[in-house]
Amino acid sequence: MKTHRHTAQAQGVVIDPVCGMSVDPATSPAEHYNERTYHFCSEHCHEAFTADPERYLAAIAVKKPEHRRVRSRVSERQRSERGTDEKRSWTAYVPLLIVIGTAAAVGVAKQVAYEGPWSGMAWMHDFMGVFLVIFAMFKFFDLRGFSDGFRMYDLLAKRSPGYAYVYPLIELGLGLAYLTQQRLPMLYALTVVVMVFGALGVFGALKKGLNVNCACMGTVLKVPLSTVALTENIGMAAMAAVMWLRVV
Repeated sequence: MKTHRHTAQAQGVVIDPVCGMSVDPATSPAEHYNERTYHFCSEHCHEAFTADPERYLAAIAVKKPEHRRVRSRVSERQRSERGTDEKRSWTAYVPLLIVIGTAAAVGVAKQVAYEGPWSGMAWMHDFMGVFLVIFAMFKFFDLRGFSDGFRMYDLLAKRSPGYAYVYPLIELGLGLAYLTQQRLPMLYALTVVVMVFGALGVFGALKKGLNVNCACMGTVLKVPLSTVALTENIGMAAMAAVMWLRVV
C-alpha cells in the first residue's frame, strides 16, 4: 500500500471515506488503494483508513446512493453548515435535550426523596451524576466508533489514541462520584479540568469548520458537533466550579 499526496489541481471537492467530510483533493492527504485514490480531511482520518480500509469501503458501498446526492450539493452545504448552528435543524439536538431533561428530572425526584428543604447543591450533584453516567453508557455501546469520532477533534485523543478508550471510564467515574458525593473538592477540580480541556478541542474543531457528529453521545445517537456541544462542556465546568467555590 503506497501513501502519497495528490497534486493535481482538481475542480470541486470529494468525500472523506472515514468521516464523510468534504475535502479539496488538491491539498488533502491521500491514499491509493485498489487502483483508486481516496482523500482525507486530516492525517487522523488518513491513518484510520490505512489501518482498516475495507471497513470504510464497506460503509461507502452501503451509503453510495446517498453520497452521490451529497456530492452534487456539497459546496452549498459547506457554506450553510460550517460553523453555523442557525442553519441546523433543532431536531438534531433532541437526543441531547432529552438527556438533559431526564437528568434534571431525576435530580428533582431525588430532592423529593430527601424530604427536606430544597438544596441546589444536592440537585446539581444528582443532575451531573445522572448526566455523566448516561453519556458514559452511550459511549460503551460502541467504544471503537466513539474513539474514531472523538479523535477527530479532542486535543489529547489526537496524540494519544488510548485516551479515547479511557475517557468513558473517566466520565463514568465522575458521574458515580457525584451520585455518592465522594472526595468533593478533588471531584470538582477534575471535572473542571476534563470539561474545559474538552471544550478547547470542540472550539478548535468548530474554528476549523470540521463537519462531524459530536462523540459525546457515542455512535448510538447522532448529534452535530456545534456550539451546543461547546456550551455543554462549559456548562458542566461552570457548575463544578460553582460547587468548588462553595466548599473551599
